[in-house]
Amino acid sequence: MATPDSDRRLSKFLSLVLRHQPQLIGLRLDDAGWADVAELLERLQQHGRGVSRATLQAVVDHNDKQRFAFSPDGQRIRANQGHSVAIELGYQPQMPPALLYHGTAERNLASIREHGLLRQKRHHVHLSADVATARSVGQRYGRPVVLAIAARQMHDLGHPFYQSGNGVWLTDSVPPQFILGAAE
Repeated sequence: MATPDSDRRLSKFLSLVLRHQPQLIGLRLDDAGWADVAELLERLQQHGRGVSRATLQAVVDHNDKQRFAFSPDGQRIRANQGHSVAIELGYQPQMPPALLYHGTAERNLASIREHGLLRQKRHHVHLSADVATARSVGQRYGRPVVLAIAARQMHDLGHPFYQSGNGVWLTDSVPPQFILGAAE
């Protein structure tokens, strides 16, 4: 029987293989980041992490950040965003709200003020529609700071924005002049 702790461990492992290291278990992702569910379950079993389809479904359905999605036919699975492997998610550009938010650790502020927000090893910079979510993200890295981003202004000046299936806003980078400062 699955427990919250085992579900959390499975979710973290799925993040690793569906976003960063599918080769760790010999999994193949297609160009859009999708993996065959049957193949994933088989590879997990072969690597000592066997789970049922029902457990996988429960982890996807109950993940607090909705990190994963099944294809409409339920035969494929992928991470919604955060990949460091080369994929094309196929999201269409969208107009963002006037403000979006980015949670980070206080120790990163000097670099962010100088260089802006960079995607680092990921495909995009991740932004939140609300302060609480951004603060939650920032807490993972140390003392949290939430930065307000002039997203609509960026968009109007030609910076594309995308929204993932779980509501996370994505953009290539945020130049320093669009960072309005700390949000409350």
